[in-house]
Amino acid sequence: MLFSLIVGIILGAIMVVFALQNVALVTVTFFTWQATAPLSVIILGTLLCGIALALLVLIPSVIRDEMYVRAIKKQKRETENELARVRTTQTIPPPGTTVQTTTTTA
Repeated sequence: MLFSLIVGIILGAIMVVFALQNVALVTVTFFTWQATAPLSVIILGTLLCGIALALLVLIPSVIRDEMYVRAIKKQKRETENELARVRTTQTIPPPGTTVQTTTTTA
């Protein structure tokens, strides 16, 4: 927790220095759309758009993995229940003991 706080403070300070050093206005043109803003805002906005795009690409695999884990947990629970049912219906000697059987011959 403390490590995360320290890393967050350091990254925040770096972002403030970056923003203060890149205050020049730039114009970004995309087809007919134009935006004029400080360079730091344009770069940080581009970074946020990239993060959002990456998250959108990752969402299907995260959902698929969660569904797989849920199915495995259900299968595990069913197997444990079946094992418990079998153990209650059969008497199994503890490990390390030998079972003696008696045979009668006529």
